[in-house]
Amino acid sequence: MSVTLIRSRSLITHVIDRHSWNEIEGGSVLQEDGVIKAVGRFDELARQYPDAQVIGGENDILLPGFINGHHHVGLTPVQLGSPDMPLELWFVTRMVSRNLNLYLDTLYSAFEMIASGVTTVQHIHGWVPGGLKQVEAGANEVIRAYRDIGMRVSYSHAVRNQNRLVYQRDEDFTASLPSELQAPMRRWYGRISMSDEDYALLFENLHGQHQKSRRARIQLAPANLHWCSDDMLGRLSDLSRKYDVPLHMHLLETAYQKEYARRRGGCTAVEYIGRFGLLGPRMTLGHGVWLNEKDIERLAETGTCVCHNCSSNFRLRSGVAALNQLEAKGINTAIGIDEAGINDDRDMLQEMRMVLRAHRVPGMDDSVPTAAQVFRMATSGGARTTPFGETIGSIAVGKAADLVAIDWRQISYPYLDSDFPLLDAVLLRAKTKGVQRVICDGEVIYEEGRFTRVDQAASLGALHEDLQRALTDDEVERRGLSKALLPHVRAFYANYFDPADHQPFYRPSSKA
Repeated sequence: MSVTLIRSRSLITHVIDRHSWNEIEGGSVLQEDGVIKAVGRFDELARQYPDAQVIGGENDILLPGFINGHHHVGLTPVQLGSPDMPLELWFVTRMVSRNLNLYLDTLYSAFEMIASGVTTVQHIHGWVPGGLKQVEAGANEVIRAYRDIGMRVSYSHAVRNQNRLVYQRDEDFTASLPSELQAPMRRWYGRISMSDEDYALLFENLHGQHQKSRRARIQLAPANLHWCSDDMLGRLSDLSRKYDVPLHMHLLETAYQKEYARRRGGCTAVEYIGRFGLLGPRMTLGHGVWLNEKDIERLAETGTCVCHNCSSNFRLRSGVAALNQLEAKGINTAIGIDEAGINDDRDMLQEMRMVLRAHRVPGMDDSVPTAAQVFRMATSGGARTTPFGETIGSIAVGKAADLVAIDWRQISYPYLDSDFPLLDAVLLRAKTKGVQRVICDGEVIYEEGRFTRVDQAASLGALHEDLQRALTDDEVERRGLSKALLPHVRAFYANYFDPADHQPFYRPSSKA
């Protein structure tokens, strides 16, 4: 039996509203076997539980562990040769990615997330070559990496069964290419040989293997509207209801995706997926940059969640999401770092600052994000988008002991006005160098720059060595194909829509 008393200078347990939070000066948390048993002042709990091991100190600011609500890969696209480009062109550059050791690759980004206070990640996986056997093995390597390092993971495999490169049938796009590109294009499509039935079996197999794990859960991910047939949307909706698991779906990331939905269904993407029962508290929409007012009203009515991927939207020129309007309507929002943050890493402290500052529209009204709001997005808001739900995301008796301690001295030295609100100071000034300790399920998994379960230097060294090998024939062909395809993909989208027909929605008075 593991019993520890985690002390702090100040403890922030949860957000109350946009402008307030519960804060306990000299607060502490008693956890037993990963579950919070008591919350209160350290001096009082120390007297009640004199035999508990004490960790932490009087310079720690103790917070709920952060939740990265939208994540995909280890090494970033830039590291693998894909520069930031408009999303639809960027898909083509992603062909150049190396054949990676999924275990080591997953550890790479897990190191970065944990070091910034992330205890739970929504890992949306995809593009694993092969059939069901190979894809399931790859999924288990990803989950094994999180298990070994000690993080909590909500894993889903992104389902794509059509339109895998451009917003057109694979066969039709291949036929439109010059003859010398058609065979390589068919080979690229053929790398993944999952049938519709295989995707359902993959979910059911993984769910059966991991659903009772304390730190791993399995959910569903229709990758995007253009990537899923009507039959697949119906299958995934049925599976979500049958197993009572959440779904996470990229939607309306770009104006091109908005136009695709109009062409496919004569309606918005939100209206389209609503036909399949895919709206509601179990569904989280990733990005949602091109939602209109009617869409936002529908999400609010149905209780659908949105994960805001601020850095990604900037980097891939997708636009600025209408976060202020989503929040005003009471829609549950989360924060996702996506492929990588603005500095090409996985720093949740930095991403929270991005969200806090990116939506400060001109004016003096109270519509812009507050520190409490953004903190809620990164904790309890994110929790609601995962199968862990209310068991994580705040500090309360009965909840999981997922915590992050940040050094007050890093935030306040050499001076900080004593009246400045604590949570604002954390969001504005905390850096990864100030993350003292990360606790997941009651276990210290990171302390003073050291990971307690996995040797970071050895793991990164092994990843580096693995990628010193020569490119395979498949990797060489994909690099050449990517470069050759780029002008054809540009041409496909050149006149896809009239920009005047798709204007971004930023203000309540806008009409999109």
